[in-house]
Amino acid sequence: MTSLQEKYNKKILPALKEKFGFKSISECPRLEKVVVNVGIGKRVIKDPSKKDDLIKKISDDIALITGQRPQVRKAKQSISGFGVRKGMPIGLRATLRGRRMYHFLDKLINVVLPRIRDFQGIKESSIDSEGNLSIGLDEQLVFPEISSDDADIFFGMEITITTTKKSKEEGSELLKMMGVPFSSK
Repeated sequence: MTSLQEKYNKKILPALKEKFGFKSISECPRLEKVVVNVGIGKRVIKDPSKKDDLIKKISDDIALITGQRPQVRKAKQSISGFGVRKGMPIGLRATLRGRRMYHFLDKLINVVLPRIRDFQGIKESSIDSEGNLSIGLDEQLVFPEISSDDADIFFGMEITITTTKKSKEEGSELLKMMGVPFSSK
């Protein structure tokens, strides 16, 4: 078990049960999954001859970051205005659950977010009405597994943390107790 998972089971669950007046621990909000998305559409459209090499390099970096090989997402329909054809690879997605999810979140909260230059915290408006948090990162270099010397392709990513509760207040409280750094503004 990771340290974040132990903290959740031993400290956060009882605190949430007490704060919201739940009768059982199973009523408390939990983390369901963490999804890491990377869009590659523009790069593939710009140079279609190098798409396999590009996808492999980005996929390798995501696998290093998450501990899991990402799935290639393809366009469901053609959009001529963007130069996208049906079946063209437009992104990569890794869905983390269980032990990998807690390990990734622990690393994100304690290592990655503090490494971001001029980081003031995450805005609470990033939490949607169902208690899920979405974070956008500009570069993969903030992760300790990626060396800036070896990286020749730079890409951003979106990280979505999904909770089981369908209220903003409960999801927000769960994420605060887990240590997600929210801005005070």
